[in-house]
Amino acid sequence: MSTLRFDALKETLNRKPVEIQEKGRRSEIFGQNVFNEHAMLQHLTKGAYQSVMNAIEFGTKIDRKIADHISTGMKEWAISKGATHYTHWFQPLTGATAEKHDAFFETIGSGRAMEKFGGGQLVQQEPDASSFPNGGIRNTFEARGYTAWDPTSPAFIYGTTLCIPTVFVAYTGEALDNKAPLLRALQAVDQAATAVCKYFDKNVSKVNASLGWEQEYFLIDAALAAARPDITLTGRTLLGHSPAKGQQLDDHYFGSIPNRVMNFMRDLENECMLLGIPVKTRHNEVAPNQFELAPIFEEANLAVDHNSLLMDVMEKVSQRHQFKVLFHEKPFAGINGSGKHNNWSLATNTGVNLLSPGKTPMKNLQFLTFFVNTIKAVHNNEELIRASIASASNDHRLGANEAPPAIISVFIGSQLSAVLDELENVTKGKLSPQEKTDLKLNIVGKIPEILLDNTDRNRTSPFAFTGNKFELRAVGSWSNCAGPMTVLNTIIAKQLKDFKVEVDALVDEKGLKKDEAVFNILREYIKDSKKIRFEGNGYGEAWEKEAAKRGLSNNKTTPEALKAQVSKKVVDLYEEMNVMSKVEVEARHEIELEEYILRIQIESRVLGDIARNHVIPTAIGYQNTLIENVSGLKEIFGKDFKKLAAEQIDLIEKISGHIAGINSKVNEMIEERKKANKLSGQKAAESYCNKVKPYFEEIRYHCDKLELLVDDNVWPLVKYRELLFTR
Repeated sequence: MSTLRFDALKETLNRKPVEIQEKGRRSEIFGQNVFNEHAMLQHLTKGAYQSVMNAIEFGTKIDRKIADHISTGMKEWAISKGATHYTHWFQPLTGATAEKHDAFFETIGSGRAMEKFGGGQLVQQEPDASSFPNGGIRNTFEARGYTAWDPTSPAFIYGTTLCIPTVFVAYTGEALDNKAPLLRALQAVDQAATAVCKYFDKNVSKVNASLGWEQEYFLIDAALAAARPDITLTGRTLLGHSPAKGQQLDDHYFGSIPNRVMNFMRDLENECMLLGIPVKTRHNEVAPNQFELAPIFEEANLAVDHNSLLMDVMEKVSQRHQFKVLFHEKPFAGINGSGKHNNWSLATNTGVNLLSPGKTPMKNLQFLTFFVNTIKAVHNNEELIRASIASASNDHRLGANEAPPAIISVFIGSQLSAVLDELENVTKGKLSPQEKTDLKLNIVGKIPEILLDNTDRNRTSPFAFTGNKFELRAVGSWSNCAGPMTVLNTIIAKQLKDFKVEVDALVDEKGLKKDEAVFNILREYIKDSKKIRFEGNGYGEAWEKEAAKRGLSNNKTTPEALKAQVSKKVVDLYEEMNVMSKVEVEARHEIELEEYILRIQIESRVLGDIARNHVIPTAIGYQNTLIENVSGLKEIFGKDFKKLAAEQIDLIEKISGHIAGINSKVNEMIEERKKANKLSGQKAAESYCNKVKPYFEEIRYHCDKLELLVDDNVWPLVKYRELLFTR
């Protein structure tokens, strides 16, 4: 094994940057492999093109005959780009993407064949896909699963395959994927936000949720990764002593990008441009060998698809550059982990960002309406938001050893806090002319000026207002954005729906003017949701104590957090907003619990294997070398040998102690795992969390101590300094 380590290091040190050929100006190649509006105008009839655009803009259904015309045009375009196959590209409840390829090929007799792709094949497929998680929605013997075309996310070509984004549903209609609930949530927030917008602008007929994600990741050499069984099987290091130098000098952050990495990034960005993924920003992150890329904002459904596609593309491109890309939230202990910040906002079809202040008091009242309702929605559903970002891997960040914490709070900055404090004192009921004037001119009217310096200064907040958007920072880098985006848009839709009911009641029943009614309701919301707002350091014991006083939840582990998913309040919310049925909610809860159990189970088995089959034999081998040395000294120096061999004897004793510690802890962990395996659901997850997982750190402690004691030349596992600093 030590030979493998040094062979991997030698291979890594001999790497040369892969030469990259630029494929043209980005503005010219952007979207070349996407069946976008430009491609549709060239390959579809006017009626077929309009049918697709109506489906995108208004959600109208596409007639099957029209679908035949669309599929023909799509096929010809794809073949002209070198495509030979097509697939329905979907996002099952594994968090990854899935595809089954079929050829544009059909025999027509007499030894002849033709390229064929009809409307039926475009609109719906039956991939079966019975082995994907379903949470009890369907049985294996009735395993029909259907994929249905989502025209709001354009088809694209990757390699030689036409990929058609689709939803994935059971034959009974329940969603088996991440996309279907997201589309329903986006429809709900569109309807609710549009209704509220009409208070301020009658011309608004549609509201889109926008998303800009920031993808953090680690890059390590493929040979070094292959020499680490834990990275290969779990995506993270289960043991390894911290190097003397980590991130403490901050010399990697925003520093010069290493040559090999730069060429990887250029290659990746070329692929992204062709696929219409509008990546714009790249830089070194805080930890060694950690990086980030971010795109321009897009409509949320498309942004979610693009992030899922990007992660696939990153893995394929990294192979060309002999890298292994790590999306795990905490692949290395002792240095920063990775997140996927989700920047969210709402925009109207008239071009207005509803979370950006305007130039008039009325525009600012609109901004405050959506701003305060968002805070209220988070306040009312903070446990559900925490559940939406829960996973075995993200637990290493949330509530563990780095920000953001598991406590959901909202940061808005001192200036906007002052605005809300003033609005909190609005008179109940009708406003006096003086108060109305003061509100509009001195509070609401001055918001643009106030926001000029409202920069984001609190990196510990899980949900922060950053000028013209809210940023959900607690999403894990390995996560599919669809989960948290479904939750966020659903709770905002519900809140806006309730807000409109309350405002209308004040107008109709109390005779208040519309703006008076809005101020009155916002005042109550500001009071009700005050405890969720926090401007200080959202990390550490002081905040935990303060949050407990405020009554905020602090669900540090996934089994704790996921309980909120199936509460009556949450099920009623999803059903009221037509986002998910009770069956769909419970299925997802079951799947996420099962995934948590399996991930901890796999990590436990891998750790036990490495500790016993790699670390202990190496330690014993080195110990034998020391014993031979001591025996030789005794033979030469007789009774005086103990003085000369004191250090060796001390090492032998220490090694024996750590070997015994590993063996006993691995045995105890295995016994706890056996007990956990007899349980199911919540009890099994809690057992793995509270009984099995605690052994990880205890076993790691002994292994990492042995790493420092054993001769570097025989240590079998690639060390942290090599993983993080070999470039």
